[in-house]
Amino acid sequence: MNWAGISLAGLMLLTAGKQTQQSAPIERRDGETEHIKVETRLVTVAVNAVDAHGAPIGGLQKDDFEIREDDKPQKIAIFERESSTPLQMVLSIDASESVFIDERLEKEAAKKFVRGILRKQDSMDLMNFADDVDEVVPFTNDPRRIESNLGNLKHGDATALYDAIYLAAQRMTEVPPAPEQRRVIVLITDGEDTTHHGSYDSALEQVQRAGAMVYALIIVPVAADAGRNTGGEHALIQMANDTGGKYYYVEDRRDLAPAFEHLSDDLRTQYSLAYYAPQKGGDRAGLRHIHVQLKDSAGKKDATLRYRTAYYGNR
Repeated sequence: MNWAGISLAGLMLLTAGKQTQQSAPIERRDGETEHIKVETRLVTVAVNAVDAHGAPIGGLQKDDFEIREDDKPQKIAIFERESSTPLQMVLSIDASESVFIDERLEKEAAKKFVRGILRKQDSMDLMNFADDVDEVVPFTNDPRRIESNLGNLKHGDATALYDAIYLAAQRMTEVPPAPEQRRVIVLITDGEDTTHHGSYDSALEQVQRAGAMVYALIIVPVAADAGRNTGGEHALIQMANDTGGKYYYVEDRRDLAPAFEHLSDDLRTQYSLAYYAPQKGGDRAGLRHIHVQLKDSAGKKDATLRYRTAYYGNR
């Protein structure tokens, strides 16, 4: 699928991260089966807990956490330790000439990541972006399909970064989410948007609507370059922080494989918390803010939590 020249405004979907409509079968007296739509308002929040040294904190229990929406306490309905919940991922690779230089190293690092992270319950979509955004492989749980198509990325001169983020998140909302699913967008890029088609704000909003976390592997061209423009990097870092993801600097192409390993470890050591979004006078639309903390009784005063801090409710 190619999104060249697509209007981002025309793609806006007002879809919350985990608020979905599901079809439930019921049997009528005449023996026929019909379906009714049942709306669920389950909001899933993936949480990473680390100590003062950045090491993951294991062994936390459901009762160790508190979660609030718009400053109102919420009851944790579902809790998973060191999360094994399904992953829906988009791996989006910047194929502009300024980034995609050592193809062999980059492809091998990506292949190793795909083999290590994809399980039967997971799915991954492969995209690449340069002048335009292309979907190379639609969602699949077969790592071989992703690996075999890493050689089919289309190069270009420009970098449509915000279009790539927006369309990755938009693509996620087209696939009905599995229960308690975690959504993750992984970007390999230098962080600089050079096309000016989309915007940071529209990309962030769509990510929040999808309920996705952004992980960025930021390729640093020349770390010591005094004329280096770091504005794009900082914007991408902010998006990763706001969505509960993480960023990694890659100053040498050989650092890509370790960065992927850190990313995999981060996803494997998450806690998954879910609660039912409260009704708001019949209107659940709009941005809602999430706050998660550990109770004093958890005894982890030096802990730092990372999670997505907002999502959009359905209209």
